[in-house]
Formats: sequence, C-alpha cells, structure tokens
Amino acid sequence: MLTMKRTLAGLALGLAVAGLASPSFAQRSENRTDRARDAAIHDCSVKASKWSNTMWQTQQFTVYSNCMTEHGQQP
Repeated sequence: MLTMKRTLAGLALGLAVAGLASPSFAQRSENRTDRARDAAIHDCSVKASKWSNTMWQTQQFTVYSNCMTEHGQQP
C-alpha cells in the first residue's frame, strides 16, 4: 500500500513539473481558467482510477489518454 502511495505521489509530482515546464504555460495568463479542460481532466481521472496502478498501469494511461482525446484535449 505504501509503495502504491509513493508511486502515485511521484506520478503527480512528475505531471506537475512537466506541466510547469511546458511552453504553453508561458503563453497563458495565470488567472485564466479553462473549465472545459478542468472538466475533462476530472472525468478522465475518474475513469482511469478504476484501473489499479500497480497491475494495470499501461491500461490506466491508455484510458486517460483516450478519454482526453475524446474531450478534444491534449492528454
């Protein structure tokens, strides 16, 4: 259980760092919120969370990526 928490924490940290390092961050105003993207991230995260990270990590990423694409967002 502790390993899974560490893995998820590492994944969240990696995604946060990657998001801040992207060129699009410099182009956006920090005050602007993209409600459609926020809703897509929430929806896709819920769908992907149904897959165990330790046993089905590839499937979890695939479900998330496909869901984001269906919402017209970049994964």
